[in-house]
Amino acid sequence: MKRPAPRQPLRFSTQTLLLQLGVVLLVVLLSGAVHAWLTYERLGREAENQALTLARTVASDPAVRREVQAISREAGTPPASVLLAGPLMAVAEGARTRTGALFVVITDETGLRLAHPDAERLGEKVSTDPSEALSGKEVTTRNTGTLGPSAGAKVPVFAPDSDTVVGEVSVGYSTENVVQSLARDITPIALTAAGSLLAGILASFLLRRRLQRLTLGLEPEEISTLVHDQVAVLQGVDDGVIGVSADGRISVFNAAAQRLLEQPDLAGTPWKQAPVPEQLKALTLPDAAEADAVEVIAGARVLVASARKALHRQEDLGWVVMLRDRTELQHLTRQLDAVGTMSAALRAQRHEFANQLHTIAGFMSIGQHQQARDYLARLAATGPLKFPVDQAELLQDPYLQAFVGAKGVEADERGVTLRIGPETLVRGQVTEPQDVTTVLGNLIDNAVNAAVAGSAAERWVEVELLDEPGPDGGTLHIVVADSGDGLATGLPGETGAVAADTVFAEGYTTSARPARAGGGQGLGLALARQLARRRGGDVRVLEPGSPGGPGAVFMATLPRTTADSSGASSSGARSPRAGSSGAGTENTIGEDNHA
Repeated sequence: MKRPAPRQPLRFSTQTLLLQLGVVLLVVLLSGAVHAWLTYERLGREAENQALTLARTVASDPAVRREVQAISREAGTPPASVLLAGPLMAVAEGARTRTGALFVVITDETGLRLAHPDAERLGEKVSTDPSEALSGKEVTTRNTGTLGPSAGAKVPVFAPDSDTVVGEVSVGYSTENVVQSLARDITPIALTAAGSLLAGILASFLLRRRLQRLTLGLEPEEISTLVHDQVAVLQGVDDGVIGVSADGRISVFNAAAQRLLEQPDLAGTPWKQAPVPEQLKALTLPDAAEADAVEVIAGARVLVASARKALHRQEDLGWVVMLRDRTELQHLTRQLDAVGTMSAALRAQRHEFANQLHTIAGFMSIGQHQQARDYLARLAATGPLKFPVDQAELLQDPYLQAFVGAKGVEADERGVTLRIGPETLVRGQVTEPQDVTTVLGNLIDNAVNAAVAGSAAERWVEVELLDEPGPDGGTLHIVVADSGDGLATGLPGETGAVAADTVFAEGYTTSARPARAGGGQGLGLALARQLARRRGGDVRVLEPGSPGGPGAVFMATLPRTTADSSGASSSGARSPRAGSSGAGTENTIGEDNHA
């Protein structure tokens, strides 16, 4: 037997709509009922007051008072035929006919009817208790008598010459007339209730639509799940996530974004006024391409930023900006470049060693032992390794010897002579090789590129290094000059001063080589300046240079990057940040240079 398909539960928006409709209907019905009851009570009180007024008028009539007193003094009650033709019947019926009352009844002091609309009831005791009126009190009543339900009043009849109660007058108006009056008044009540119900239904439908739009048609359980997932994803990833809503405000700014941009939680801040790099804001412009990713300098970090349009069923939800930290990758890339450069230098020296060994072997094979000894003596005097760097002997630190020597090999391959300036004097040892590599390597690479692109016949790059001792570590001063055509040539129509300030902008480059995707081109000087300023130093342009040479002169100041060599051991003078590969290279090259 095939089981029936399980019933799908109503959607939350539908449940909300039905609940709202039920509440609106209940409120309207209760309001209408209360209004109808209040109206009924008001009409009933009006009927009672009208009956009381009529009863007072009849009871205060002197003829009625005399006639009632006269009948009360007689023994027994006159026959119904006498009462029917008597003056009391005429007064009562006249008042009832004029006012439209249901009844006007006059009794004696015992409650026997002396006047009544129904002649057959004359002489009989009244159907309702007359004791309160006969005791001298005026009362209003709502009860059902022989003529039907009524709202009325009872008023005592006093003797003409005393306060003695000789009877009572009872007047009543039919409650059917009250209901008829209520029926006439209920029409506006019903119309008001119907209008309120329609307005409530319309408001409920509009609220349902708005609720669906605000919740994107999701159920509460789905929204709760999404919130948990959002917290888990946004706070559990290392990538920065910035959500920009369609109205231009930051809706999400996760902990990774706060850490990478060094900002507090900016949720709720207008995106255009947020203290974030302008490159990030440019990613969310209407004409920005979603596939483009940019590299941004934020403090001492290199970030890769990309933006994607957030859509849900063709509804524009804003932008999502992703931030990935490339700082460590940049440092590793720089270290790998340095290792690669040193490896190329070692390969070149290996080739030189092979040539030298062949030469020695040749001398020995032809019996020229003395010439072989002289050749070995010259090699011992100059050292087994010889970098193509002029005045390299001015560098005493093994790390600087190896790194600048490797850069000299790379520059020599491009036809540029790398030389050490005559004012170079570094008495301490480098303790922050990673920072020195970043700054010095960027300056030398840019200078070599400028020399290659320059118009001077002789291509050269000159580096001067000077350390200054300090209580917290020495300051390394670096000056790099080249034979290129200066900075102004890269910026047509601009002066050298403007160019000197522009070269540190992110993305600026004068390199003629095409940039590779994600290669970080145009970030070297900006990163070097950021790194130096983070240490309390700076990188600046001393001279912008001129066409035809000499080229630009850059100066970098790196505090706390050297230490006094007299107080450090050969293996422990360097910071652990140098890394295993860097330390091994320094030791090998340094020992060979001092062999």
